[in-house]
Amino acid sequence: MAAENDNRIEYIEFGCVDIARVKKFYSEAFGWSFEDWGPDYASFQDGRFAGGFTTEWRPAPGGPLVVLYASDLAAAEARIRAAGGQIVRATFAFPGGRRFHFADPDGNVLAVWSEAE
Repeated sequence: MAAENDNRIEYIEFGCVDIARVKKFYSEAFGWSFEDWGPDYASFQDGRFAGGFTTEWRPAPGGPLVVLYASDLAAAEARIRAAGGQIVRATFAFPGGRRFHFADPDGNVLAVWSEAE
């Protein structure tokens, strides 16, 4: 590992119920690529960051909120809905931008933000 990565978040894992379903959702909604590591784990790459989904534990409410960036917030919301996600907090403004929260088909809650228009 390079020194510039010291003390930075390197990887994130999400619990899920159905590996195939979350792979389909994140591929369709965000274009992520996946690599399977057996029937209970798949890693993902979003082009900049990596993580994984495991059936070892189930999604649970609370905990840290992972926030994704989208240059076109409305288009991101449309892709999420089309891929089977559910908007759980409508778009709202905050200092510096706007965002909404969504649940993937297994119940993981993430957010998407963009700069203020």
